[in-house]
Amino acid sequence: MPRIISVINQKGGVGKTTTAINLAAGLALKNYKVLLIDLDPQGNASTGVGISQSERDKSIYDLLIKKDSFAECIKKTKIENLSIISANADLSGLETEVANNSQKAFLLKNIIEDPTNNLEKEKFSYIIIDCPPSLSLLTIMSLVVSHSLVVPLQTEFFALEGLSQLVKTIDRIKINLNPNLQIQGIVLTMYDKRNKLCADVEKEGRNFFGNKVYNTNIPRNVRISEAPSFGMPVILYDKYCAGSLAYNNFVDEFLSRENLEEKKVA
Repeated sequence: MPRIISVINQKGGVGKTTTAINLAAGLALKNYKVLLIDLDPQGNASTGVGISQSERDKSIYDLLIKKDSFAECIKKTKIENLSIISANADLSGLETEVANNSQKAFLLKNIIEDPTNNLEKEKFSYIIIDCPPSLSLLTIMSLVVSHSLVVPLQTEFFALEGLSQLVKTIDRIKINLNPNLQIQGIVLTMYDKRNKLCADVEKEGRNFFGNKVYNTNIPRNVRISEAPSFGMPVILYDKYCAGSLAYNNFVDEFLSRENLEEKKVA
């Protein structure tokens, strides 16, 4: 089975989707075969890798609710080694549709682990899940199926308070639904080294979470903001801008931590 990583933060506008698509693309560029799952009804991750609305007829909703197969729902992107299961507005009604299902938290896990779906034939090394910006059923589904989490943390005043709420949710999931779940790391986003508040948030975050915080900070960068409108991760849109260089460093650091975890397991 591939390693399943959710990129999660219950607060919107913190660089969550940007981190998900650049992590997925960065791994693909390093010759890992990657599946990106867009679990956000807004479908921004799909847009960010060049999947138009007209190409989302077979989406994560169809996989979860209509029981379509993985083969029908997986689409190749223009990035070599990167495929996606896209999302559209249909996903916003999922919580109501499965309200009476006692196993609803396990919907995604059961599908991914179902041998009849032949997921192993795809030989993915990683599945990266872009979660919605809320602690909804969709987010819980991703927490239940994931091996570990990447948490983008915007360097602003309310960020640490929101993160503490997320950690409490993760702890509850570990007790009841997924005991092996862990935070692989916290990545500081929208960082401006000229701004004292950013430095203060970084200091507090590193003091509290220690080495869970990645060494790499993702800066505020206009190229990061521009890239999605061209349907590209920034690491492909402008390979040499500050944002691209930071995300490449982040991917290297991510892989370094993955290798350490493998050694621990061994």
